Amino acid sequence: MIRYDLICDKGHEFDGWFSDSAAYEGQARGGLVSCSVCNSIKIEKQVMAPGIPMKANRKADAPQKMMAGPVDPRSRMLLDMMREVRKSVEANAEYVGGKFAEEARKIHYAETAKRGIYGEASTDDAKALIDEGIDVHPLPRLPEDGN
Repeated sequence: MIRYDLICDKGHEFDGWFSDSAAYEGQARGGLVSCSVCNSIKIEKQVMAPGIPMKANRKADAPQKMMAGPVDPRSRMLLDMMREVRKSVEANAEYVGGKFAEEARKIHYAETAKRGIYGEASTDDAKALIDEGIDVHPLPRLPEDGN
């Protein structure tokens, strides 16, 4: 993976991770890379220092202070909607943790009482459930979840 320091045409700085430089170029040309603050797709790579490890006997530089840009009202509205969905699921369904796939199958095949559940499942487990005709949906992850 390659990390690029990026900047939009409005001066917002952010970083992006890409599998290689061709992946960045293709995504940027296709309008798939956008500013996390203002959603502009006019993005450029910034000049970056090479990632050379620091000597053990050298003290780290103090981190630079960064100012947050204004939050886009649409982003705030989307985040509020995601919080409401999450809150509703948590209030109306049973948390089953890592046994989500197992419990979903039991409910689908009428081996246990029908009820709303939520929990964790691997991507492979979720795909297998969908292949079996079991309706599953991911819950939105929120910034406060420590993404």
